[in-house]
Amino acid sequence: MSGHSKFANIKHKKEKNDAAKGKIFTVIGREIAVAVKEGGADPANNSRLRDVIAKAKANNMPNDTIERGIKKAAGDANSVNYESITYEGYGPSGIAIIVDALTDNKNRTASNVRNAFTKGGGNVGTTGCVSFMFDKKGQIIIDKEECEMDADDLMMMALDAGAEDFSEEEDSFEITTAPEDFSQVREALEKENLPMASAEVTMIPQTWVSLTDEQDIKMMNRILDLLDEDDDVQEVYHNWEE
Repeated sequence: MSGHSKFANIKHKKEKNDAAKGKIFTVIGREIAVAVKEGGADPANNSRLRDVIAKAKANNMPNDTIERGIKKAAGDANSVNYESITYEGYGPSGIAIIVDALTDNKNRTASNVRNAFTKGGGNVGTTGCVSFMFDKKGQIIIDKEECEMDADDLMMMALDAGAEDFSEEEDSFEITTAPEDFSQVREALEKENLPMASAEVTMIPQTWVSLTDEQDIKMMNRILDLLDEDDDVQEVYHNWEE
């Protein structure tokens, strides 16, 4: 299971500077806009919007910022249309990388993503070239320090709600679900006021790959940094065991 590295990454991201926080809020803002456009502005009738709001809260996005984003998306009929697009490719030593983007300019995004791969010694591949190495799953990470519930009780609650798996890591609990069961499991935990460090549908690698060469590590970080700086990039998944 990837809980240990996933939780470490979450903590690292949350400790990042304000610029990085701004990027996370931009990413979530676009997801809110797409969710509202697809299913309306009422979270009660829009499960995708409920999921995005949960993700926003897990990333410490202020409630008024969330509400502003929903109102803006609902009120602006001429708002920018974002298109969802996924790129797949390879980093150093064949590390598998998937990039999810929401863009209003496919040419710009394709160029930026290709540039990030190239500068890090990787290359963009064809659709499907690496996605078979990942499983699409709902994933909920709970910080042990913030969770007052007993591990066995938490596990039973999650499984009763429809979770596929529960694992206990050194500093976190990880709950995985089928993508279609994610919302109901997350909402069951939310009703119990359980603090979620992360709650999203994600791509989990089936196997992890280590990099030992310093240059490979440097180049891989270069790819990830450049993708992270791109506002069009929503999520980056990879199988590098950092």
